[in-house]
Amino acid sequence: MDYNFDKIVNRKNTNSFKWDKLAARFGRDDIIPMWIADMEFETPIEVSKIIKERANHGVYGYTFRSEGYHDAIKNWVKKRHDWDIDSKWITFSPGIVPALSMCVNTFTKPGDKIITQTPVYPPFYSVIKQNGRIVIENELKFNNGRYTIDFEDLLCKINLKRNYFTSNLMNNEFKFDPSIKMLFLCNPHNPSGRVWTKDELLRIGEICLKNNILIASDDIHCDIVYKNNKYLPIASLSKELENISITCISPGKTFSLTGMATSAIIIPNEKLREEYNKTLETLELDGGNIFGALATEAAYKYGEKWLEELLKYLEDNLNFAVNYFETNIPQIKPVRPQGTYLLWLDCSDLGLKGIDLSDFFVNQAKIAVNPGASFGKNSKEFVRMNIACSRKVLEKALYQIEEAVKAK
Repeated sequence: MDYNFDKIVNRKNTNSFKWDKLAARFGRDDIIPMWIADMEFETPIEVSKIIKERANHGVYGYTFRSEGYHDAIKNWVKKRHDWDIDSKWITFSPGIVPALSMCVNTFTKPGDKIITQTPVYPPFYSVIKQNGRIVIENELKFNNGRYTIDFEDLLCKINLKRNYFTSNLMNNEFKFDPSIKMLFLCNPHNPSGRVWTKDELLRIGEICLKNNILIASDDIHCDIVYKNNKYLPIASLSKELENISITCISPGKTFSLTGMATSAIIIPNEKLREEYNKTLETLELDGGNIFGALATEAAYKYGEKWLEELLKYLEDNLNFAVNYFETNIPQIKPVRPQGTYLLWLDCSDLGLKGIDLSDFFVNQAKIAVNPGASFGKNSKEFVRMNIACSRKVLEKALYQIEEAVKAK
């Protein structure tokens, strides 16, 4: 291995949310932080070198995103995900969540409805509600440790017939709720780690196309996908889906750059892109920052070898953790992710949920995890655990959980 992912970096006193907000969030700071979805690994040296060189210049005036920046994104998306995009499709946001918020404000009106597939990343709820829209939950089905999309429920939520897919799509008219304007897709899905298949994406797309529903897809974890799984941007599957999709990506999760506040928003439809950009400019958010643009370009140009090594390390961590739970802590059942570095833990056999489950992890196991209740109302017996850390830290965390379960 050319990169040292076993290295433990001291992140305390760096204004790190993950580390320096432990006491404020959990009431103590003597716990292992495995909550916020950023990694404990240093960014590729090829990236940090370019950032340092620019920092040494000493003048940090207004800058623009260069042609090289756009080419780096375009080439990365083609090479890693086999999607040919035009550089002009690429626009900007300081983050995925701000992009979703701008999509909500640009393409929907107060009182409109937006579909989310739950359990899901908590800001999906807040972005919709805080902007005066209504959340429509299409709850995923959970069977035998695996999440799948409940298409029957999705069809019912938009008032389509239940035999929709056995009908002739082109020759039938279906009633639907016209106030449903958008669907938030999460691919790979957070927190379950599902990487949606082509068939699943096409079925979602078919429904949205039939009913004039735009798709805003949070694909921030798209580069973290494990063996025998393939991430597919929904917009890449057809010209029709390309025309109704807004795809949000970022080097943040992939290259340990979440603090750079930068993301690329890919909008092939020219009219939608112009409307989005108008909102971006109205909010004066189109400027970005020097280091975010540089980091993006450098990561996508020079980070592939590092990423391949990272994926091996993360998959080893994943296999170790899953085996550890199955062997030593069978009361906690991990949902094996196909992507992301997040482990969704089914703790129902512990007999704890909600606040009591969170208290168990914080005060007994001394681990900071995300409570499942924040991802969905029916996930109170789950927690989310971040395994993007050194093996030594992961081993310590799992041992502490094991001892806490034994002492329960």
